[in-house]
Amino acid sequence: MAEAYGMMYNIVLGVMALALLGCLIRAVIGPRIADRVIAVNMMGTLIVITICVLAFLMGEGYLVDIALIYVMLSFLAVVLLTKIYMGVYRERRHQKEAKKHGDR
Repeated sequence: MAEAYGMMYNIVLGVMALALLGCLIRAVIGPRIADRVIAVNMMGTLIVITICVLAFLMGEGYLVDIALIYVMLSFLAVVLLTKIYMGVYRERRHQKEAKKHGDR
């Protein structure tokens, strides 16, 4: 029975690795900045789930604490990326409006 659970967890880790690869591809070739930010957020979530599965498999409780710290850092990174993106978007919009009003 324990071997079946071990095999199931290994399959879950393999599926998570494929999902991480897909998110990495989306983060690199995403056509918009929003796609990239969402991909980075999803990668953070998948990494936390992977750490938790590994903590369960290895029986190491401290890995869950590391996962919680990683969640906080991932959240802050996404908030920072979003804030930077919104600043760039506002600046571009302001420049377009300035050009539009300057042409008249």
